[in-house]
Amino acid sequence: MTFTLYNTMTAKKELFEPLVPDTVTMYVCGPTVYNLAHIGNARPVIVFDTLFRLLQTHYSAVVYARNITDVDDKIIVAARENSRSIESLTEEFTVKYREDMAQLNALPPSLEPRATHNIDAMIELTRTLIEKGHAYQSQAHVLFAVESMEDYGKLSNRALDDMLAGARVEVAEYKRHPGDFVLWKPAADADPGWDSPWGRGRPGWHLECSAMIRQHLGDTIDIHGGGRDLIFPHHENEIAQSRCAHGGDYVRYWMHNAYVDIDGEKMSKSLGNFRTVRDLLQSYRGEVLRFALLSAHYRSPLNFSAALLEQAQTTLDSLYSTLRDVQHIDIDRNKDVCLAQEPFYHALNDDLNTPIAIAEIHALAKQLHKAEAGAKPSLKARILVAGNLLGILQQDAAEWLQGAVSEDAISAEEIEALITERREAKLAKDYSRADEVRQALLAQGVVLEDSREGTQWKRKSE
Repeated sequence: MTFTLYNTMTAKKELFEPLVPDTVTMYVCGPTVYNLAHIGNARPVIVFDTLFRLLQTHYSAVVYARNITDVDDKIIVAARENSRSIESLTEEFTVKYREDMAQLNALPPSLEPRATHNIDAMIELTRTLIEKGHAYQSQAHVLFAVESMEDYGKLSNRALDDMLAGARVEVAEYKRHPGDFVLWKPAADADPGWDSPWGRGRPGWHLECSAMIRQHLGDTIDIHGGGRDLIFPHHENEIAQSRCAHGGDYVRYWMHNAYVDIDGEKMSKSLGNFRTVRDLLQSYRGEVLRFALLSAHYRSPLNFSAALLEQAQTTLDSLYSTLRDVQHIDIDRNKDVCLAQEPFYHALNDDLNTPIAIAEIHALAKQLHKAEAGAKPSLKARILVAGNLLGILQQDAAEWLQGAVSEDAISAEEIEALITERREAKLAKDYSRADEVRQALLAQGVVLEDSREGTQWKRKSE
């Protein structure tokens, strides 16, 4: 089975082969925990969770690390503004981040290293860079000298001067070159800090990931992922630190997902169009959000809108309705599914092409509707295996179709009581009352489906 991934470093799709046979190491940049995660933060989580699921079908060992940044300027400011300790603030939003991502059916990573638990590794990396002439101390700061690296800028494929134009680069008098970036900075007495050879201080943002990758995964890893906004300066600076300190490739395959736009506009605080995952979960189930995020290829921009969410809800309702119709059929996934022969699997192995994989699930659902009884177990199994790879169709079909998102929605017990009343009205040939019940339920978002086996119901998409 051919398995290709797009490598940002080479700007092309490449055949994926891990450094160590049958073992994959993957690191994805995680959250800075000072606020709730927004839908843009969720996209890399869902993209690389899907890749994590796929990798596990190929290799016996897949070690997936996603870090927690729990020391940062933004964290310090947020704690101060809310009159809270940094520890309580970061713990709260770490827990909420995990809860929100779990609602999106994201599997926990294999490792979740925290910046504050790896300070010694960061100090050691800084010391090594100084010893090798790639870093220097200036006014209580330690900075990486970008001009000391011959091919600095290779990932973003831009010359140093071009990279600095309009970039998030701090201009400071203690720098030898404007592009030099902080490895270690002094900490005020009231701020978190650690003793080091250069005085009490704390690490720079870029340093954290390089140090944690080496500490937990080794000098060279297979896959490093994140949003494309991290290509420069964050990932470019990770490469500089790690390769100059320890040599080697550092990362063999760089993967970056595209941006999420909100109703056609780039999501930004200045526009006020940030949508947090937690807020969206008040109106939509997590699987709907996940499906929406997977509906476009990860390297394509995603226009996140109410229309997209409604389409995702409708599509999932349709697929769950198909599965409810065959809920009585037992399956053996090991017997009924040969991944190597599945079009949805081929799509995912072609640089994680989730839109094509979703289209293939639709095709299977259509086949299932028309299939003879003997073919239905295999088709059902294939749909569920495909859904598991995408992290969708994870719930009981009846529970999905009958579950309520809103707390003030009519309860299942009330619905069943009205269905009973309707059935009795029909038996009594009171068809007017039976129709009134149907219409009353429809007005509350409940659709009745009559068949020879009886009446089933589901909630309408919002």
